[in-house]
Amino acid sequence: MVEIKTNESLAAMRESGRVVARALAAVREKAAPGVPLTELDRAARAVLTEAGAGSPFLDYHPEWAPVPFPAVVCVSVNDAIVHGIPDGTRLAPGDLVSVDCGATLGGWAGDAAVSFTVGPARPEDTRLVAAAEEALAAGIAAAVVGNRIGDIAHAIGRVCRDAGYGIPDGFGGHGIGRAMHEDPGVPNEGRPGRGMKLRHGMVLAIEPMLIGGGTDEHYTARDGWTIRTSDGSRASHAEHTVAITDDGPRVLTAL
Repeated sequence: MVEIKTNESLAAMRESGRVVARALAAVREKAAPGVPLTELDRAARAVLTEAGAGSPFLDYHPEWAPVPFPAVVCVSVNDAIVHGIPDGTRLAPGDLVSVDCGATLGGWAGDAAVSFTVGPARPEDTRLVAAAEEALAAGIAAAVVGNRIGDIAHAIGRVCRDAGYGIPDGFGGHGIGRAMHEDPGVPNEGRPGRGMKLRHGMVLAIEPMLIGGGTDEHYTARDGWTIRTSDGSRASHAEHTVAITDDGPRVLTAL
């Protein structure tokens, strides 16, 4: 079932979204060569604590995962696409880092992700990150009243495929509200004009994920969480929580 949010609920979700945005900014500021991934998690935790917010990631335990998730952010480096567990691994110059963060505040969730390089960026990484951001912008632009989920999926997929990148099958966006994951699912590729019709008050987490090598193949690492590219190529991830409104899409997780 899809919950239609009131205007008051959308305003409350904007507050949780601001916390997510601040946490991602703090992580990005902390990231530097030699910094362990656990420090990025600590930076995000400090923002959540200061805001009085909870984490929908910490101790999240879906049925497919062997253990609960142990952090408040997913940190996926280089060939990791999503769900990377921040451990003692230290960042190196040129690493491509994707950080996914959520927050709950006042009973409402927010969810967003950003990718960036540590130190000097390889040109191919710059293009990959830019394509993920372009795909996200295209998906958001399609998130208007009267359109359908397939229009968002098609907009995202067209950017990814036109740029020559792969799209990991089975991963995509989702509804969000009182829980981090709600109906409907939002694929990163699809046919326009198909799927659920968009209405004022729907809120979606739109999140393209791109595989730099151009294939769609991926696998789950031994930790049971981290999703990696099968060809070892790098990946990029971008995400915002977006409200569908009569005045157009409203990004709730922007600074």
